[in-house]
Amino acid sequence: WVELRESGGGSVQTGGSLRLSCTLSGHSYKDFTMAWFRQAPGKQREGVASIGLDGDTRYTNSVKGRFTISLDNAKDAEVTMYLQMNNLRPDDTAMYVCAQQPRGLVSLWQSDFNYWGQGTQVTVSS
Repeated sequence: WVELRESGGGSVQTGGSLRLSCTLSGHSYKDFTMAWFRQAPGKQREGVASIGLDGDTRYTNSVKGRFTISLDNAKDAEVTMYLQMNNLRPDDTAMYVCAQQPRGLVSLWQSDFNYWGQGTQVTVSS
């Protein structure tokens, strides 16, 4: 079965950096897309960044130029997705969750994704 496990969250001050990781295992799809979503208290979940196997990426406007999504699929049985977050701001504080869909649709719509991780907390203090 498909499993997604996130790591790398933590607490930083404004302007700091964090790198999130999401490991995908148990999949057998020839093509797929992975993405990061986040949800802050009292707010709806939003798509942050998405990446396809061909390297195509998409970012929400608020993180462009600060966040970088990447994919390491050198191992067939396990794929790792990263989110390098630089120049973090207090409004980046949220639970960050990774997601996967067995299609090559690079999207930031949560309805397009089938599998979800448990999340990792990112807290940015001013």
